[in-house]
Amino acid sequence: MLERKRDFNILMVSTEYPPMQGGIGRYTYNLVKSLRAKGIEVKVLSNSDGLGDYTGLSPYNKKNSGVLYDLVQKLNPDIVHIQHEHGLIGFDMNPFFPNKTKTGLDKFYFMSKVPIVSTFHTSYNFKHWMQSIIIEGKDTFHLKYLYKIWKHLINYTSFRRANSYAMTKISAGIVFSKHMANLVPDTKVIFHGAEPFHSIEIDQKEARRILLLPENERIVLVQGFLTASKGWNIIKKMYIPDGWKLVINYSKNHYNKQIIDLHLDSKKNIINLGKDYLSEEDLSLLFFASDIIFLPYKAISGSGTMFDGLGHGKPFLASNTGFFKEFSKIGLGIVTERNADSFEKGFKIVDENYKILKSQVDEFRKKIKWDQIAEQHIDIYENILYAKRDKDIKLIESKLPEKP
Repeated sequence: MLERKRDFNILMVSTEYPPMQGGIGRYTYNLVKSLRAKGIEVKVLSNSDGLGDYTGLSPYNKKNSGVLYDLVQKLNPDIVHIQHEHGLIGFDMNPFFPNKTKTGLDKFYFMSKVPIVSTFHTSYNFKHWMQSIIIEGKDTFHLKYLYKIWKHLINYTSFRRANSYAMTKISAGIVFSKHMANLVPDTKVIFHGAEPFHSIEIDQKEARRILLLPENERIVLVQGFLTASKGWNIIKKMYIPDGWKLVINYSKNHYNKQIIDLHLDSKKNIINLGKDYLSEEDLSLLFFASDIIFLPYKAISGSGTMFDGLGHGKPFLASNTGFFKEFSKIGLGIVTERNADSFEKGFKIVDENYKILKSQVDEFRKKIKWDQIAEQHIDIYENILYAKRDKDIKLIESKLPEKP
């Protein structure tokens, strides 16, 4: 076996990349930063609104495969790492012939001679696939909704097939949980990285003082990108008791055009921060100020917000989806039925078991530091490249004339 040296280079592919607002862009930025800190040469291909080293990708660009293929021909990277999110690479759902449904990178997967690693950000079961429908703009007579219901209904197998097709063409697939791995077989689980800004711990009371939040009450945090699938509308039906404050802060990701009004202004014990998209520093401050992360999602594939909370030492209360159940079973939070009464009881359960949950979260958070996440990615890259080199050497040796 050849001696392992980190002398390879990666082309990271993510349509979304800062300063674009979005969880996948933020995840990719932190991964790239961590890989570069370990001496790995990484170039980024993104949308023109992102600060990637190269641009040209778009959910609406029918030539994404060509853009990526041409850049690979120019740069000749050792590995192409794709952040595979259907909505960002382009997912053209055919409303009549689902066998013609395709993603914007299918051609690249087929043509590429360079090893590919793909991180799958979306892997829905059928129920959550149908609940993930997004309506943009007004829909007075629900015609958009009915049309999207139909398209989703006949294209679930196409959605699954798109992931399966990619898996047949790549050297390694990555997901964030065992639940996701069951939906995209043969992938490897590497958790979503998360840790405080500059790894600095901030005292809870200090964080609350800076944010002008109550110092002596339980704070439940609802934070993230506002979409219908997040299920925050359930808050309107909930009773938040005295001694608790539900703090909400939301923004929209770059491509989100949904019109959602939560109508929470008159609700007792709810604080709407209204700070929109937060910097890494301010986001850390908000997590440190909180006690519990609330995740009442309708449709869920994975949750960066959950990992962010865990990375700051905070247990969660969530709806009982397969993804959240996985982490609840190892003592990091509580899951309940998705209704107001169950969530209200859930807060009390978290409160009663807070010390135990907090202790288990503090142990788990050590596993999701970006330094460790980067090392796990490097292991995958190295295994691919050294297996390829060993194979190439054996092929060359097989063509040499036999020694007399």
